[in-house]
Parts: sequence; C-alpha cells; structure tokens
Amino acid sequence: MRLDGVRLLLIGAVLAATAGCATSEEWTTWRSHTSHFASGPHMGFSVRNREGTAPRVSRQDITMARNENWWGKPITVSQEQILER
Repeated sequence: MRLDGVRLLLIGAVLAATAGCATSEEWTTWRSHTSHFASGPHMGFSVRNREGTAPRVSRQDITMARNENWWGKPITVSQEQILER
C-alpha cells in the first residue's frame, strides 16, 4: 500500500511540474481542438519543423495548412525560402 502512495505522489509531482509549461493562449488552442494535429501531413510538418531548426516549408504545405485549417504556433518564411517540391 505504501508503494502505491509514493507512486501517486510522484505522478502528481510530474503532472504539477508539467502543467505550467503551456501559456494560457496555448491551452485555449488545445481546448478548442479534439486532437493534437489536424491530419497526418500536419503532424509531419510539425515534426519536420521543430522549434530551433530552420523551417522547411513547401507550397504544398501552405495549401494543405489553408485547406485543413492547421493550428498551432505559425511558422513564417519569406517567399524565397519556400521549397518548390
């Protein structure tokens, strides 16, 4: 029984520590959608463009984002940076 109490305390501590990681704006975005990504391509785009890496955006990404109403932190690139594949 004691082990279960310790395990519950550890789980609670982890949840409390990670709960403060998102801003109120990010939590609002999360609450307004039923899934983390709008589609498979949205997930692929997000994995490919992690924070701290140079963005890789194609015209197809832009079209899919518009058509599927992708959400999350926007990635901005200049016209010259858009890949033509």
